[in-house]
Amino acid sequence: MAEETPLDKFKAALTGAARAIAREAEVEVAWSADAPSSSGKNFRVPLPGRNLPPEQVAEARGFADSFALRLRHHNADMHGRKAPPEATARACYDAIERVRYEALGANRFGGVKANLDHATEMRVASDPISRAQSADDVPLQTALSLMLRERLTGEPVPERARAGVDLVRGFIEDRIGGDFDALAQSLTDQKAFQALSLDMLEHLDLTHPSDVPDEADNDEGDDEDGQDEDQEDGEQDQGEGDPQAAEMAGEMSEGDSDGEGETEMSSEQEMQDGEAGEEGDEGMMPVRPNRPHGEIPDGFDYHAYTTQFDEEVPAAELCDNEELDRLRAYLDSQLTGLQGVVTRLANRLQRRLMAQQNRSWDFDQDDGVIDAARLSRVIITPGTALAYKVERDVEFKDTIVTLLIDNSGSMRGRPISIAAISADILARTLERCGVKTEILGFTTRAWKGGQSREKWLADGKPPQPGRLNDLRHIIYKKADEPWRRARRNLGLMMREGLLKENIDGEALLWAHNRLIARREERRILMVISDGAPVDDSTLSVNSAGYLESHLRKVIEWIEKASPVQLVAIGIGHDVTRYYRRAVTIMDVEQLGGTIIEQLAELFEDETRR
Repeated sequence: MAEETPLDKFKAALTGAARAIAREAEVEVAWSADAPSSSGKNFRVPLPGRNLPPEQVAEARGFADSFALRLRHHNADMHGRKAPPEATARACYDAIERVRYEALGANRFGGVKANLDHATEMRVASDPISRAQSADDVPLQTALSLMLRERLTGEPVPERARAGVDLVRGFIEDRIGGDFDALAQSLTDQKAFQALSLDMLEHLDLTHPSDVPDEADNDEGDDEDGQDEDQEDGEQDQGEGDPQAAEMAGEMSEGDSDGEGETEMSSEQEMQDGEAGEEGDEGMMPVRPNRPHGEIPDGFDYHAYTTQFDEEVPAAELCDNEELDRLRAYLDSQLTGLQGVVTRLANRLQRRLMAQQNRSWDFDQDDGVIDAARLSRVIITPGTALAYKVERDVEFKDTIVTLLIDNSGSMRGRPISIAAISADILARTLERCGVKTEILGFTTRAWKGGQSREKWLADGKPPQPGRLNDLRHIIYKKADEPWRRARRNLGLMMREGLLKENIDGEALLWAHNRLIARREERRILMVISDGAPVDDSTLSVNSAGYLESHLRKVIEWIEKASPVQLVAIGIGHDVTRYYRRAVTIMDVEQLGGTIIEQLAELFEDETRR
C-alpha cells in the first residue's frame, strides 16, 4: 500500500475535526479548486499547496469549520420558509444567518475563530467591497455581514474591506444600530434571530411585511434546533479538533494532491460568493491590447462596439506559477478516475492513425519481394507469374487539430473538468502520432459587459451597438509547443472566476484564422460547447438572436468556403442545429470517447476520399 502523503494526513485530520464539530459521523471533506461549498454532509474546501503553506491550511480549516457549524446549528427548512423573494434582501438574509452560526463556534473556541477569520479574509479578497470607490459600489450583504460579525464576535472588519464598510457604516448604523444589539441577545435561537433579521431588513427598506411568506413554522423542527443548543456546553469541547489539525499541519512538508469530481454550490453560498466574487476576480485582471481576429466576410451584419478591451492571452499570464501548479494538481486528481477509460479510447485513435501512416503493399507484381502467401506455389512451379509484392508509401497529410473549448460559466464543475482532461490526453496521443494539436478557450473578461459597456454608457448609449463585452481568448497550448511544456496551463480551466459568458461566433473565427495561417495540409477544428452564445450585455441592447445569427453565418461560411474541417460536440445541448457535422452527448462522461471517435471518423473519411 502506498504511504500516506502529508496532504492525505491533513485531509483525514480535517475530516475528523469537521465530524466532531458537526456531530455527524458521515461528514466527508474533499478538495476543490472551485469556490468552497457544501452539499449536505459533503464539504469541498480549498486545495492547499503541496508543501501545505500555513495560510492555505488555515483557509481550508476555516471553510471546513464554517460548513460544520452550519450543519450543526442551522435549520435549513426554517431558514427557507421565511426567506424574502427579492435578490438583495435574500442575499442579506443568507449572509446574516451565516454570521450567526459561525459566531456560535468562534465565541467558544479560539482555534475555530482563527480559522474562520482566514476564511473571511479569503471571501473578502474576491469581493467587490475590497475595491469599492463609492457607497454605490459596496455590496450591502457583505458590509452588513462584516459589521454584524464585528458586533457578535468582536473581530474587526478585515483590512481589505475596511474602506468599503466605512463608506456605508453611517447609513447602516443610523437605520439599524439597535438591531445589532437585539441580534446578539438571540444568537442561540435561530427562530428569534430570524425574526429579528427580517425586522432589520425592513428597517433598511429591503423588505416589507407583505414580502415575507406567511407560512406556519414547523414547531417540531424549531424545537429540535433548540434542543441542539441545550447540549452544546457539554459536548462542544469534543467538536474543537483544530489543535490536532494544526499540530499535524506543522509537521508536514510535502504532499500530493487529492480531489474529487464537480462542485455543486449550495444556494446560500451561490447567492453570497458566486457572481459577485467572480466579478471581483475579473476586476483584478490586467488589460492587454487587442489582437485582430481576422476578416469577417461581407454580409454578416455583425460588429463589436469596440475591440479596445479584448484580449488574446496565453494561459500562463492569467495567474501566477504557484496557483497554476495548484490548479494542475487538482486536475491531475480528477484525471485519476477517468484516465483508464479515456486512455483506452486514445490508444484506439493512435492505432487507427498509425495504421494509416504505415507503409502498405501492392500485390500480384511481376517482380519485387516474394509474397509469403504464395511461397508454396513458387516452390512447386518456379515460373509462376505475379508472385511478388512491392512496398509503397501511403500519403498521410500533415495534420493539425485545434480544440476550441467553451469556457463559459455554464461549463463550471464536471463539464470543464472532463473537457480539460480530454484535451490533455488527446494532445499527448496526437503528439505521439506526429499530429500537431492546439488547445484554445474562449470566454469574456466580465459578466454583463465590462469596459466595453462602460464606454458605451459614457458615449450616450448609441443604438444597436453590436457586441458589448470584452472578449477573452485563451491559448492553453500552441500547435508547435510540446505537450510537456503546456500541460500545466490546462489547470487554469479549474480556476474559479475564469468562466463567464460566451460569444461563440467570434471565437470560432479566431480559432479558424489561426488554423488558416498554418502550413499543414489538413486542418481540423473541433468545438466543445454546452449551449448557444450568451452575453446578457449584448443581447439586451441588440436585436433578438444577434449572437446566434452571427454564429450560424460563421459556421456556414467555414463549412462551405473554408478548407478547415469543422466538427462540434455539444454537452447537454443540441448543437446539430448549428453544425453540419456534430454530435450531442447528454452525459459529460462520454466526452473523452466522443472526441476520439469524431477525430477517427474525420481521418478515415479523408483516407477513403
